[in-house]
Amino acid sequence: MRIGELSRRTGVNAHQLRYYEAQGLLEADRGANGYREYGDNAVLRVTQIRHLLGAGLSSEDIAYLLPCAVGEAPELPGCPELLAAMRSRLRRLNDQIDRLAQSRDALATYIDAAEGMGSESYPPFDNAGLEPAPA
Repeated sequence: MRIGELSRRTGVNAHQLRYYEAQGLLEADRGANGYREYGDNAVLRVTQIRHLLGAGLSSEDIAYLLPCAVGEAPELPGCPELLAAMRSRLRRLNDQIDRLAQSRDALATYIDAAEGMGSESYPPFDNAGLEPAPA
């Protein structure tokens, strides 16, 4: 099937499909006319990629895991190498979540402090153009 049909069958736009191919996640042959030709397994492969992306895995992680993927969900065998890769990604996600939570808390603290200072703005703004008023 051509890229347009694969796009229609999976709901993934052609640009993303080309990206998956560039990342080594999806394979296509070239027809005599130069068009990409995808095999029957391409729909399943794209579905697997979408599920793994939804789990927060990077395309590099997925390239490593995908050869072992079975089914749409996909199921992954519990071999040590795959588990180590997934645990590593989980640690990175947890670190990102922690940093975001710290940023959220700091921003909330600034908002609370600013609200406690009253309604006067600093520097004084010209309400019409939101430019600082001349001193």
